Amino acid sequence: MIMRIARMVRGGIVGYGDAVRTMSKLRDERIDDLIPDTILFLEHPEIVTMGPRARKEGVTAEGYSTVDVDRGGGLTWHGPGQIVVYPIIKWDEAERGVPQIVSRIEDWVISALHDCGIEGERNDAMMGVWVDDHKVCSVGLSFRHWVSKHGLSINIETPGDRVEDLECCGLNAGVTTSLHKLGHTHDLEGRTIDRERISEALVHTAPETIGRVLSSSEGWDVIG
Repeated sequence: MIMRIARMVRGGIVGYGDAVRTMSKLRDERIDDLIPDTILFLEHPEIVTMGPRARKEGVTAEGYSTVDVDRGGGLTWHGPGQIVVYPIIKWDEAERGVPQIVSRIEDWVISALHDCGIEGERNDAMMGVWVDDHKVCSVGLSFRHWVSKHGLSINIETPGDRVEDLECCGLNAGVTTSLHKLGHTHDLEGRTIDRERISEALVHTAPETIGRVLSSSEGWDVIG
């Protein structure tokens, strides 16, 4: 696998609308080769995003703020205690194919969880990553000229039952949850599993899964 450098941007807590505008801007710049592959690591205030499948099936989320999105998939919760990762990547010809790219993203998450001592797996029926028969990671992408937009979210320590009360991606309420709710609170070295630990694991496993070495860009302001 050929290794490429991707710029990693830690954006902190960013409103969903600001993130979408930033993703769209970066995607256009990546299409024109004005910037390198860029991967955003963010957290959002609570919002429920509604993909085309959710809209088609008439799914609702009463008691939650919602927004329609142009990525694949159904209903996804975002909020505190979750890490959101948006890979604005121009996929090479040898990498192209939506199922293949989704599989790479899932492999990335599974490898990162393994780095933390957690066994993750796929579910052939839908995109995402599962732990202990529960879904903890959602994946949803869109593409233009084979540059990806949107990405993945991993539920780490989400508040109350805000995730569990939703029928995410057509699943029964309670099937989607967080790592801490499943008892995965510390890695094999006793470190707390939090956004920093998961971010570290994603950086460590990116080369072997998505073929990118992540280079931190602290101070590079692309958000907003």
